[in-house]
Amino acid sequence: MGAKAVRVLYNPASGSGRGARAIVGIRAAFARCGFTDVRATRHAGDEARLVAEAIADGIETLVVAGGDGTWSNCAVPLARAGSPARLAILAAGTGNDFAKNLGTHPRDARTLAERLADGGVTERRVDMGRVDDIWFLNVAGMGFDVACNAAAERLRPLPVAPRYVAAALSELFRYEGLLIGVKSAPMRRRLLAVAANGAHFGGAFRIAPDARIDDAALDVVVVEDLSSLARLRVLLRALRGTHLTHSAVTHQRAARVTLTFPAPPLIEADGELRQATSATVEVASVPAALRLVAD
Repeated sequence: MGAKAVRVLYNPASGSGRGARAIVGIRAAFARCGFTDVRATRHAGDEARLVAEAIADGIETLVVAGGDGTWSNCAVPLARAGSPARLAILAAGTGNDFAKNLGTHPRDARTLAERLADGGVTERRVDMGRVDDIWFLNVAGMGFDVACNAAAERLRPLPVAPRYVAAALSELFRYEGLLIGVKSAPMRRRLLAVAANGAHFGGAFRIAPDARIDDAALDVVVVEDLSSLARLRVLLRALRGTHLTHSAVTHQRAARVTLTFPAPPLIEADGELRQATSATVEVASVPAALRLVAD
């Protein structure tokens, strides 16, 4: 593979600065294999510009060093453009939830660079998800998840896993629930609705333990509103991935599901808060949307 066919992108802010520290070793590892094209994000949301440049330059493999937000911010424009370029990820965030779905994914830059140089990597087509026109790589949530995300932002600079757990514990006692209707059923007060392409989120929770990123479906998990103590029990079970058998939890695997709300809801998509444009949203899988370096 020619050196011009590989470009490394990194987010210096990933993992509370871990991205900036990790790029020194990443740059050296890739340079040893003849890959010297390394570019950094300049500000939040800059990934879209960098991905557009990579597509225009004919890059074949885009190596992204960062965390879940950075990977998603690169994967979404890459997939939406229908680009034949493939994505390879290096963990330089804090939660790195999406990488956990890959199992054998190489975590060190040297191994990835050497495999890219000798053509030894394998790739797979993986799905993405969308809530109406909001695309995501790993997980999108509505309700309690949105409240926890906002609370977690107030707890920086704690690492993401303890930060999100602490935020979730604090919101257990104050969150009022959200009216959510699933399919044609009437709306009623629920704790949350999560559409999961991957199994993990929040750095610590196995929200959809059997989810697969290549089954052309999303795992939709809905939790009924509960007392604070009962919420805590479900939350603790979600850490282990055993919450799906709780009587207040429903789970379905589907290509698409319609959710209704009293007003357009806030949506947490791969850690980013987005506003829906309608009170009725369609949650759907986008099958085989992304070429991903798998090992």
